Amino acid sequence: MERKVGTVSRGIRCGIIREGDNLVDIAVDSVLEAAESEGFALRDRDVIALTESIVARAQGNYVSVDDIAADVNAKLGGGTVGVIFPILSRNRFAIVLRGIAKGCRKIVLMLSYPSDEVGNALVTLDQIDEAGVNPYSDVLDLAKYRELFGYRKHEFTGVDYVEYYSNLIKECGAEVEVVFANQPKTILSYTDCVINCDIHTRERTKRILLAAGAKAVCSLADLMTKPVNGSGYNERYGLLGSNKSTEDKVKLFPQSQGAQKLVEAIQAQILAKTGKHVEVMVYGDGAFKDPQGKIWELADPVVSPAFTDGLIGTPNELKLKYLADNDFANLSGEALRDAISASIKAKEGSLVGNMASQGTTPRQLTDLIGSLCDLTSGSGDKGTPIILIQGYFDNYTTL
Repeated sequence: MERKVGTVSRGIRCGIIREGDNLVDIAVDSVLEAAESEGFALRDRDVIALTESIVARAQGNYVSVDDIAADVNAKLGGGTVGVIFPILSRNRFAIVLRGIAKGCRKIVLMLSYPSDEVGNALVTLDQIDEAGVNPYSDVLDLAKYRELFGYRKHEFTGVDYVEYYSNLIKECGAEVEVVFANQPKTILSYTDCVINCDIHTRERTKRILLAAGAKAVCSLADLMTKPVNGSGYNERYGLLGSNKSTEDKVKLFPQSQGAQKLVEAIQAQILAKTGKHVEVMVYGDGAFKDPQGKIWELADPVVSPAFTDGLIGTPNELKLKYLADNDFANLSGEALRDAISASIKAKEGSLVGNMASQGTTPRQLTDLIGSLCDLTSGSGDKGTPIILIQGYFDNYTTL
């Protein structure tokens, strides 16, 4: 019988993961138990995905505020440090900022405006226009910012991040000066030691600062790349991708080497137990933008820090509506179905430049699948940190 269902995404429940848990066994057992409970079978090229949170938790990959302070002091000297382009987040950055503040005498906090890198707004574009400010060139001190825009609370959190971050720095014993600017070199008028906190533009920002004469520049990816006093670490991403654990500790992004071994071990165990060759990945934030709050979800450095080889690449798909409206506009019913099926079966190699693929999504498979996983698992109390996706690689001709 012809299959009537395409892609299915299932949230798989499992117990609360703790440091040291055998995540390979937990993931495999949870998926197989769910299949038995719900009456479905695994198929080749199904995708099993684990949220980065449980991977890092099982690894015990945590660092404390004091660990961060020690690393910042060692790498930046402990004097006046510019902290530029941080995102506005109690979960993502506030605890990291506490660590930075404890490692410095003074922080010059330079915030991008009207919003941070991922879309959290300090002010609106309309307010920028009304104030006659050019965010590409104008530098505002705190007094000018307050004169123009007053005290503004974030739409969703109800927090005035300027005040919140300033108070947090002072509570940690450091002086603070706040500046609003969007050009990296602006910070060099205040200090030549800088931590650039931007995520996806970090290499460019660092290059600009060093070329302009900065003495020392670290991105968040350069901090906590090795253990400090026995702490966790991330050799590739440092503090990028970290999340609040407690008021004094953050959970880092999963260690890359361990995460890669994990996905390969899950793939091998599923093959041994079921005979099915599945793909496995670790995912964090999805890569999508909220149309209401204008927030771009991707605060992690990548969507997926580890995945099996079958998830390398981009989709290679034909646009069915293009074929139906153009190549086979004179056909209908069974004849149309057969013609489209023949086109799909005949496709070879890359379809880049082929009009029949126009409008398909030219994004990495891991970004697309990771976004689906993030939307399925959510970030609250669903209790499904493992996702099973079936039929993702099927097409119109798959039986």
